[in-house]
Amino acid sequence: MRKRASLWLLLSAGLAAGGVRLQTAGFPLWAYGYITAPAAPGDYSATCLGERPLDCDRAGGLPTDPQNTIRRLPGGEGAFTVAQISYRYGPADWFPGDHPPMPDIVARGKEAIGLRACPLCHLPNGKGLMQNGGVAGLPVEYFTQQIADFKNGRRKSADLNKANAFEMAAIARNLTDAEARTAAEYFGSIKFTPWVRVVESETVPTFTATINGLFLKADGNDTEPLGQRLVELPENTYETNILRNPRSGFVVYAPAGSLERGETLSKGCGACHGADLRGAKNVPPIAGRSSSYLGRKLYDMQQGTRNGDQAKLMKPAVQKLTENDLIAIAAYVSSLQP
Repeated sequence: MRKRASLWLLLSAGLAAGGVRLQTAGFPLWAYGYITAPAAPGDYSATCLGERPLDCDRAGGLPTDPQNTIRRLPGGEGAFTVAQISYRYGPADWFPGDHPPMPDIVARGKEAIGLRACPLCHLPNGKGLMQNGGVAGLPVEYFTQQIADFKNGRRKSADLNKANAFEMAAIARNLTDAEARTAAEYFGSIKFTPWVRVVESETVPTFTATINGLFLKADGNDTEPLGQRLVELPENTYETNILRNPRSGFVVYAPAGSLERGETLSKGCGACHGADLRGAKNVPPIAGRSSSYLGRKLYDMQQGTRNGDQAKLMKPAVQKLTENDLIAIAAYVSSLQP
């Protein structure tokens, strides 16, 4: 029997994942942060049509604590409430020495129009959480091109309920070219270091999903069959979900044989992403990145919702991949040293 989640886990508003409109029968639920497909679909492609990122906002999704308890992180600087840790326009920075000084557009966003600060989703060091992308170490020109693709509608999510993807498009529409480049140069200057640990297993700790698409381990030591999916969980649930510790990474549970199969399927990737998949010129490094993110992007390219120039180059390579192929490739690429 699944045990009840602890009080601090319940601080997150809405632990049940929201609705999702499935595009095909092969929709990889695990990549988008769903455990099962709910009956009622959602559609943020219409909600986020306004120019202001605030128009994409949704209730819940961020941890809350009415008691305003002061939190501390071993080795971190300062002490913060949950509200300060998750403040949309200047979230707490536990380790300011881990990164260059943050430009204002990165650190604070634009509160007047609801454009949230970058570290709220991507963390101050750019490593990100499973429900969004890791942007540390991306080539500057690649980064700015992705902002342009979001802005002009060439980069969307195949999941119409993935609010943060449509919010990114609204953010892109409200960034000047100079601001986008400032963010690109900041995150591009940060070295991406190991963040994901991949484990082949037949079982996975019992877990739940937040409204934002973040998987969280439940209380206790119960497990459940992994089946044919990848499950990406924080190494330390409390530190990730409540403290937003940018030094605490993720563990990915993958079906047995995934790494060997993924290595075979990924042999051609080095032609573009470099022999070690650590990037080349304006091609992004993908080694060691979030498996959930990699699975989403491959599927988005398959479906044509990610349709920028570089995504179009990928389309022939990903067109015939099955969901099992996506699992194997994402697991293997995540297992590599960045």
